[in-house]
Amino acid sequence: MLVYPSGINLSSRALQHLSGLLAGHRRRIGSRWRRLACGRQALLVLAHLRCGDTYARLAAGFRVGIATVCRYIREAVDLLAALAPTLEQAMQTVRKKAYVILDGTVLPIDRIAADQPYYSGKKKHHGMNVQVLADPAGRLIWASDALPGAVHDLTAARTHGIPTALAADDIKCWADKAYQGAGPAVRVPFRGKNLRGWRRRHNRTTPRSAASANAPWPPSNAGGSCGSSAAAPPGSPPSSVPSSPSNSPPDQDGKGSRPRSCLTKDLGRVRGARG
Repeated sequence: MLVYPSGINLSSRALQHLSGLLAGHRRRIGSRWRRLACGRQALLVLAHLRCGDTYARLAAGFRVGIATVCRYIREAVDLLAALAPTLEQAMQTVRKKAYVILDGTVLPIDRIAADQPYYSGKKKHHGMNVQVLADPAGRLIWASDALPGAVHDLTAARTHGIPTALAADDIKCWADKAYQGAGPAVRVPFRGKNLRGWRRRHNRTTPRSAASANAPWPPSNAGGSCGSSAAAPPGSPPSSVPSSPSNSPPDQDGKGSRPRSCLTKDLGRVRGARG
């Protein structure tokens, strides 16, 4: 198999953070030697989570076995998932916001045709349903555990207890039309095109990020890139992608949004991998 240099559109800070987690884990379990150093394992995991590279491609690029790739990814996913806040912890952050945005996404997965519970009729592919809460600027606050892709967003939100938690703390929340009937805490637009009067004004006040599908998920071109190769063998020169400015809306204080790390962007995928 041929290998070639490639790039991941993520910041080097994400690579360093994951490398630190892996190094601490190896010290705790007393691991004396690994085929790949912590930095190379972190790069392998980010290539899989961010780019969706298969185990076979990563094994060829990093010159390790497929079983090693599987073990490395599972180890890193467990470490990242352990950092994810619970819904109760997320509510403490949400209380400090003017309002939050509730939305869902379907993460594509590989399944056979017989696995009907995982097939999303809306997306027309198999996947896992993940619910997210985001701040007014679209930054991810919390991501739920993954449910089968056939589960409706409203059902998924109720399963995780999101409307109940928002109502208990009297938190303002915006969502799209899929969440109609979620309860008084979740404000949604009215259906229909020819709306008049207060219904029309209500829809106009809906935040644009809440009205668009999957708005809390940041664009794939946000942030810098890891200056290393995702598929090149050790010793190859790194290949990077020029960083692009973040196009997220400014925060309420007018200072602009913070750079988004890949760990925040791919939290949903980590949850999906655990499911």
